Amino acid sequence: MSVPPLFPEFKPVELEDKETIDGFIRRHPSEACEVIFTNIYTWRHYERPTFTTINGNLCVLSRPRSEPEFFLPPIGMTKIRETIETCLSASGRLACVPESFVKSHCAGLRIEEDAENFDYVYRAADLIHLRGKKYDGKRNRIKKFEKSCVFRYLKLEPEHLPTCRSLFEEWFQSKSGGDGRLGEVQRTAVLDILAHYDPLGLAGGAVEVEGRVQAFSIGEKLNDDTAVIHLEIADPRFDGLAQFINREFVKHEWSGLKYVNREQDMGIAGLRRAKMSYYPHHLEKKFIVLVESGLGPGQAGRAD
Repeated sequence: MSVPPLFPEFKPVELEDKETIDGFIRRHPSEACEVIFTNIYTWRHYERPTFTTINGNLCVLSRPRSEPEFFLPPIGMTKIRETIETCLSASGRLACVPESFVKSHCAGLRIEEDAENFDYVYRAADLIHLRGKKYDGKRNRIKKFEKSCVFRYLKLEPEHLPTCRSLFEEWFQSKSGGDGRLGEVQRTAVLDILAHYDPLGLAGGAVEVEGRVQAFSIGEKLNDDTAVIHLEIADPRFDGLAQFINREFVKHEWSGLKYVNREQDMGIAGLRRAKMSYYPHHLEKKFIVLVESGLGPGQAGRAD
């Protein structure tokens, strides 16, 4: 276990820091998908995260290459308002701040809604049972897949990961040419998840079609009642396979939880349509909290 530094010292986030950072997150879990070690670590090549402690709270500072630096919301419960003010003095903003944190700790501060980073949160039971007319299309595609293919669902194990990587690379090449937001940053993060599947403590499911893995999904527990899905890939040649892995992974791994967080749409229209087609129970709203220094970009306001 690494020793977290004291502010103003920072340490780059490395795999050796998982136990330390997880310890803070387990005691103070978040509703936001960014506040989990897997996402902090696997996006490190873009976000360049470092961490420190302020008033006994864990504070993660990201320095993205193409936008101003920001802190994630402090993780802890000691002198949170003072900690927020220290973070704002050091970087100018907090980002990926869930609504509950804003309501509890950010009264009077300037905030901006960050709609492109709202998380899509579903009832696990809805994703498993797909009940009602609104899910007719999903159920029909699953039935078509089940009738037309020889398949089996299986728990994702390390020996499946090389095939998953090949499947992802094929999928990525087919998707990236038509969407400028799917770039090398995303590819690097996904390959990191696959490369560190065991050390990150992730859970996964896969579907073999005619003896070869053609779909897989990877996630983990986000908080006491919610799982987060980091990755879901299905070979588009098999109609209904995407809907099948979506249902089966939740059924096999997360049926005991109330919610499933499928992360954000990043402002990508096609991804937004796909996520909305499963009728989220709610969107986990997130905000940017800024230093009070006049009006900035976006729809600024104050937390009441």
